[in-house]
Amino acid sequence: MSTVIVVGAGPVGSTAALVLARRGIDVLVLEQGVTLAAESRASTFHPPTLEMLDALGVIEPLLERGIVARTFQYRERGGDAIATLDLTVLQSDTAYPYRVQCEQSKLTPILLAALPRCAEVRFGHRVEGVYAGDDGVVVHTNHGPLRADWVIGADGAHSVVRTAIGAGFDGSTYPERFLVASVQEDLTEILPGIAPINYVFDPVEWLVLLRTPEHWRVLLPTPADTADELETARLPGRLDAVAALGRPWRIRHASLYRVHQRVTDRFRRGRVLLIGDAAHVNNPLGGMGMNSGIHDAVQMAGTLADVLEGDAERELDTVAARRRTVAVDHVQRASHDNWRRLRGHDASYAQHLRELAADPAAARAYLRRACLLDSLEQRS
Repeated sequence: MSTVIVVGAGPVGSTAALVLARRGIDVLVLEQGVTLAAESRASTFHPPTLEMLDALGVIEPLLERGIVARTFQYRERGGDAIATLDLTVLQSDTAYPYRVQCEQSKLTPILLAALPRCAEVRFGHRVEGVYAGDDGVVVHTNHGPLRADWVIGADGAHSVVRTAIGAGFDGSTYPERFLVASVQEDLTEILPGIAPINYVFDPVEWLVLLRTPEHWRVLLPTPADTADELETARLPGRLDAVAALGRPWRIRHASLYRVHQRVTDRFRRGRVLLIGDAAHVNNPLGGMGMNSGIHDAVQMAGTLADVLEGDAERELDTVAARRRTVAVDHVQRASHDNWRRLRGHDASYAQHLRELAADPAAARAYLRRACLLDSLEQRS
């Protein structure tokens, strides 16, 4: 019998476990993989996320492994920067007026290493069913049933926990797939003047260029009905269209995936909480998915700890409703706007971005929204 079972040992589930365990609450983390996931989809940490990781005592090892990005750019395909946004205008708002570029796979070992003794992680434990009652929850796994007072589902977009409790996952799927290529090239030499993070406008083929500690990532849209093998064959030519090197690009890894905007109806159902991708998914433009999931974990696990220590349980409903409001009205709206603008060519919006970059007060207001600072003040 555990006080809390957390399903999923990704960055969101591991954060929730650390929040609870630091409060002295017994936590069992179940991860279906035999090891931590090595894939690195999410790679941007926003200022408020860095503040939360600092409060949990894990910021220093992340900073050692990551790259501090104080600026990001909006660019036109084949042209110069439209605008460079400088996050140092947030220095009165946060102790971390910058983004950190680091793959999420580098954060999860840091979080698990910080877990105190009241937390246990079991790998190779696949959850097959969840049955919640008034006095606890039974979690059925491939190793047999386990009981807990509470369960937190942080098991991703295909969440077994969410399905088991009958929660919906309404939304839509984007008309194209996203192709992400990790390349072993120094794009600062190939494309002089680029920032660590670049959003490139183009009505035919927009793209995103992101620097990470070990490589650069190039994100490209791809027709949904194109065969994977054809896209793999086309990738070298598409990269040559980004910049002609006179030789093949050194491609470390490439993956194609569908992108959705979906959210569950409630983040809490009785003694089961849903956080991160198990509760809401959005496109990656703006780097809000993992960050908002970590915010879910800190706020909802922290409130659950309050409940377990005797505080009124109704606050948990309030926080769960607030996190859903943030997911819909802030994260999904902003990420969808980013997608819509990247694939257009709006001269008036480009001029707006230039004026924004030249006005520190306007840039600060814009960056507070873009970096999720404002979302933490949003109410349900």
